[in-house]
Amino acid sequence: MRRNPIIRSVGAHRQTKRARKQLAALGLAAVCLLSSCAPKFNEGEEVVQNKGNKEQEAVIPKYNISDSYYRVVLPFKPSGARGHVVNDVNTRLDVDEFETGLMRLASERFSPDDYLFQEGQYLDSETIDKWLARKKTDRQLKAEKMKPEDNIGLNPAINDTGTNEQKNTQSPIYLASILEHDYLVKAGNDKVKLGGVAIGLALNSVHYYSTEQGYPREVKIKDDVIEREGKRIAAEVLKRLRKIKGLGSVPITIALYKQAPRSSVTPGHFFAVTYVDEGSSTIDDWEAVHEEYYLFPSDEAEENHRDDWLKFNNFKSDVEDFFPNYTGIVGRGLYVNDQLQKLTINITMPFYGKAEVIGFTQYVTGLVMEKFPDYITVNVYISSAGQPESLIVRQAKADKPFVHIYQ
Repeated sequence: MRRNPIIRSVGAHRQTKRARKQLAALGLAAVCLLSSCAPKFNEGEEVVQNKGNKEQEAVIPKYNISDSYYRVVLPFKPSGARGHVVNDVNTRLDVDEFETGLMRLASERFSPDDYLFQEGQYLDSETIDKWLARKKTDRQLKAEKMKPEDNIGLNPAINDTGTNEQKNTQSPIYLASILEHDYLVKAGNDKVKLGGVAIGLALNSVHYYSTEQGYPREVKIKDDVIEREGKRIAAEVLKRLRKIKGLGSVPITIALYKQAPRSSVTPGHFFAVTYVDEGSSTIDDWEAVHEEYYLFPSDEAEENHRDDWLKFNNFKSDVEDFFPNYTGIVGRGLYVNDQLQKLTINITMPFYGKAEVIGFTQYVTGLVMEKFPDYITVNVYISSAGQPESLIVRQAKADKPFVHIYQ
């Protein structure tokens, strides 16, 4: 990766000089201005949740932290497949994007204004393990003494003969993980019921395996193959879901996610979604999802989104001017329909006092408001020596940012 040019302006240089002079005058009183008090939570609305023939008391929180988030039915019910995604998906970045991205797509059909969120209650770990397995050949079934009805793996069977390289190159594992989200609606008389289900299918862009000697190897999977296999698997998953008690008639959203390689510093992305009407067991059509992450600074960002790349470099340059102990600053931009929607920036600095943290956070907050258009959500995480120091959040179209200094 070539060195990025430092882009400076006379006005920014003068502003930096003033900021340095102001640092000594900053006091701890600024913490009160920069920190946010925790909100007071009201008691929630008591309801009864129906599942099968059972009725359970539940609470709907009255307070919602954002219009873009779902309210979660309490007490929180962990999924029977809890922890599966963390174990199956390559990176922590993919884990987060897989979950939040599925919510984002589900909101197109299940609005946060009308629906409540609950972790998946219908697919347990045993079921998902069986679905993620490879299909067995007749010889393998006999050798493992398996019943034919248990041969329900969604990944392709591996040949009985040949080297590991031949077997894995011809039959890579496509499906890496399955995620279920449930969405509840009020059913009158203080009751809630299942209103819809969202299923995420995480697909490999790289299949990893080992040779007979234990050497790690990998097989890259082409985009058209990922899409073809993802849609094939989705059709079978839908048929199986309809046979599960309670899921026979609810609307189901299925989204396909291409996860990034293990070495990637950006997460993967969803690339297709289908909305299946209640009672239907077939997928009529798919909608393309145009989402992708870019690393800043990078050659790819410069080539494909030069204007945003320049804005980030201007921001980066001003940060470097302000603080002589500069260590590192990187950003990840989420593009939806080729438009930058969210920019997450991580800044690592060696701080030697709280006054430095306060002054630097104030300065960076001003840069965020000045350098980036208001249609972009910008999150800045400032840390030192592996611990968080401050957080800056500027929501899209917001007049004021949220700033917090960690104590």
